[in-house]
Amino acid sequence: MSPEVLSQPVVDTVKTSDRAHSRARAARKRRIVVTAARVLLLVAVLGLWEALSRAEVIDPFNFSMPSKIWDQISTWVTHGTALGSLGEQIWYTLHEALLGWVIGVVTGVVFGIALGRITFLADVLGPYIKVLNSIPRIVLAPIFVIWFGLGPASKVASAVVLVFFPVFFNAFQGAREVDRNLVANARILGASDRRVTLQVVIPSATSWIFTSLHVSFGFALIGAIVGEYIGATKGIGLLVAQSQGTFNAAGVYAAMVILAVVALVAEGLLTFVERRIFRWKASGSDH
Repeated sequence: MSPEVLSQPVVDTVKTSDRAHSRARAARKRRIVVTAARVLLLVAVLGLWEALSRAEVIDPFNFSMPSKIWDQISTWVTHGTALGSLGEQIWYTLHEALLGWVIGVVTGVVFGIALGRITFLADVLGPYIKVLNSIPRIVLAPIFVIWFGLGPASKVASAVVLVFFPVFFNAFQGAREVDRNLVANARILGASDRRVTLQVVIPSATSWIFTSLHVSFGFALIGAIVGEYIGATKGIGLLVAQSQGTFNAAGVYAAMVILAVVALVAEGLLTFVERRIFRWKASGSDH
């Protein structure tokens, strides 16, 4: 065998390695550029807002300004709020949202998989689910306050109804989209309906379910905030209501900023978990 033939695999390996390094450098460069563009956009928007407010082009009483919003957040962090420490208010709202999110996700997945697998159940309950989904869920928050009082239960209920439907429909569609060949092969191997559901359907529907989790946690926060805004003893939603009642625009915006930070942190955690679970997707997309 000639030396040229022997050296060919080595050359191919070197070229493949070089291409991989080039792609990695290009990806890092793009991440840096995207991050810089995001920061510049944020700085530009905040700077323009501050300048327009100080020049009174927009009403600083109604629109406030970034410097006052920052001062309000600093005051809440250092001296607390009228309801107690800021951390206590954040945890109160986050606890309600998390509990409602977990309950909504579990019930949505269970009902979605069940109706996706059992056609008779889907035919019976389908019209009722469509009717419930057509009801604006936000208007249920006052009813929950009447039913469950001003405590956390009414906020958890508001979060549950907002989370349930997006998770349910994704889980239902994921169960319906399972490869029929996989199900048939599992049955040929003697798998029962229970094992098919647990070992074939649910793993196949996981990517559909995770897609809904990103959106649904934001819905859980909305449910908790709306419930607190209508009636509560603690929480970020009550801070918004009190700030609005005292015409403190900076307080309203400050609470919104805090909620945005909480939502972004939760989104980052969900994305991290999803990437760890679906690591095979990233590796598969490289080839």
